[in-house]
Amino acid sequence: MTVSNRARGVIIGAARSGAGKTTVTLGLLRALARTGLAVQPFKCGPDYIDPAFHAVAAGRPSYTLDCWAMSRPSLAHVAWDHAASADLSIVEGVMGLFDGAPRVGQAGNGSTADLAALLGWPVVLVLDVAGQAETAAAVAAGCARYRDDVAVAGVILNRVRSQRHLASITTGLDRIGIPLFGALLVDEAIGLPERHLGLVQAGEIADLDRRLDALAGRIEAAVDLGAVQGVARPLVLRAAAARLPPPPGQRIALAQDAGFSFLYPHLLEAWRAAGAEIRVFSPLADEPPAGDADVVWLPGGYPELHAGTLASAHRFQAGLRASAARSVPIHGECGGYMVLGNGIEDAQGVHHAMVGLLTLETSFAKRQLHLGYRRARLVADCPLGTAGSEILGHEFHYAAVLANRDEPLVQCCDAAGSAVAEGGGRRGSASGTFFHYIDRQQ
Repeated sequence: MTVSNRARGVIIGAARSGAGKTTVTLGLLRALARTGLAVQPFKCGPDYIDPAFHAVAAGRPSYTLDCWAMSRPSLAHVAWDHAASADLSIVEGVMGLFDGAPRVGQAGNGSTADLAALLGWPVVLVLDVAGQAETAAAVAAGCARYRDDVAVAGVILNRVRSQRHLASITTGLDRIGIPLFGALLVDEAIGLPERHLGLVQAGEIADLDRRLDALAGRIEAAVDLGAVQGVARPLVLRAAAARLPPPPGQRIALAQDAGFSFLYPHLLEAWRAAGAEIRVFSPLADEPPAGDADVVWLPGGYPELHAGTLASAHRFQAGLRASAARSVPIHGECGGYMVLGNGIEDAQGVHHAMVGLLTLETSFAKRQLHLGYRRARLVADCPLGTAGSEILGHEFHYAAVLANRDEPLVQCCDAAGSAVAEGGGRRGSASGTFFHYIDRQQ
């Protein structure tokens, strides 16, 4: 790889959600990796599920690049640190190409287009053409011309019915001069299982490698891989010194298993780069946090699917209470926050007692969607930072709050600056929030 080719990449975008970005991204990652290329995956916007699939497909961890919730220095550091060591980077976009949130003085509004403009990487547009013919070309033309700072290098068509259907679309693409990189015929068999937060987690699919290989085979047969590689461009965003969030402690006891898997890799890398020691433990295996840890961190995940196991994990619960008795800071995000509470009611209405360090009671029998970017000012010191500091993240869960008598941890607003109910909770050395931390305000 020559210096001129350093940090080359493309972005997989679409005109709307559900068009097939994830399918195309995973197929490209696995297909290109099978040729021997070092392919670096990224994900635009807040997401834990898709990056886990990216990592399996490419054989490299996938990193979040979020123009709304990451400062420009943080985003530049993550992009350069990983793209520069790969032959090619592929970013999976979010929602429709231009769909984002109101700006808050960060790197952008969170849209795929904002990220493309910032990085200088061209967009390969995935078009779901079910029920469309030449209109698909009009959609491509609109996306290509909507912003001068965003380059649409070509399109991949998804859900094509037949060669006749394909011909009815390519006529329009030829006329407007947008290259066609490939066309995927309708095939419901290539889908991946889903649940309410998106795809089932990568680690839960026993035959995932077989599925990814089959998907790669379809991509290899239907898409011009050389053309996709050929339109990749070097990263134009100036490299920045690391300004990522500091670790919450020196010895961090980190819960990691199928119930606690939602932690952004850039945070974990930043903690390690700053010299923190990560002591991993599994609550589902009834493991307590390390006794010499100076902070305990419980990430989000799907605790409601494992509530019975967690309720009977006595060594895990006793270990957390012992840490709290020593005033060790303990923080939970979303699912981890719920586990620190008094109890979780599962989707069937069955109550499961949790750790009880906080008074939070949540229910999945009374589903309520909470979704969006969050800007939070800490009202007390905690593992997230010092009182008065601002942090950025996102909230996405379906739990209803039945009770919460704890002191608030944050004053929280959404992307538009409107106050939201999310205030987290704190009691003693334990704290938690429903939102997931991405970066600090800089």
